[in-house]
Amino acid sequence: MYDVSTRKRALALVAQGRSLNSVSRETGISRATIRSWQERLEPLPRITTPAPGPPADEHAYAYLLGLYLGDGCISAHPRGTGYYLRIACADAWPGLIQQCREAMTKVRPGVGVYTLQQQGYSMVTSYFRHWPSLFPQHGPGKKHERRIILEPWQLKILDAHPWQFIRGLIHSDGCRITNWTTRLVGGERKRYEYPRYFFTNLSGDIIRLFTDTLDRLGVEWKLANARNISIARKASVALMDTHVGPKY
Repeated sequence: MYDVSTRKRALALVAQGRSLNSVSRETGISRATIRSWQERLEPLPRITTPAPGPPADEHAYAYLLGLYLGDGCISAHPRGTGYYLRIACADAWPGLIQQCREAMTKVRPGVGVYTLQQQGYSMVTSYFRHWPSLFPQHGPGKKHERRIILEPWQLKILDAHPWQFIRGLIHSDGCRITNWTTRLVGGERKRYEYPRYFFTNLSGDIIRLFTDTLDRLGVEWKLANARNISIARKASVALMDTHVGPKY
């Protein structure tokens, strides 16, 4: 975009009898651009598109936010002004793929949602001009290498739908497994099995969002290490089974 003073200087050279070719060589401005300035000096007003407004379905958004923070990304279209929202879902969990598609559709009705098959996983994808407005955590680089802070309007949605947020995080970067140990019972060592949930993420900010929400819900958790959260207490596992459940 050239400012008005630059345009006037170029047109002044043309007014001196100089050819468009010579003015173009001197200024570095194309002949077509200079010619268009002869017809209209002032730049055209910028066309802006209004922001999309809040998510159409906050229940689905809380779930989709969890999926995005776990296995999602947003990237700009190389030849346009829109953005792709992509969430990687393992082929082992076809139910997760379908729920992800449904959540995208509910959050922004009318946008196209499709699946791109990759080796071992499916990339659930949607193209929309305003995905970064709905997921302002989007930014350059990997999520664990930058701050992840939710906007006030996102926190209100999480306050209303905390279990959907936990469900999205578990479905992306978590799992439900069966652990086992051995105990001496009457002098005999017996095998004892018990269910456990794990959540794994490299981002300390995302870990804190996960554990802070668990605290509000009364779910007891332990830090297995810097990147792994364990939920193994019987009552807490029962709560998770009621509201989250294993992937399928």
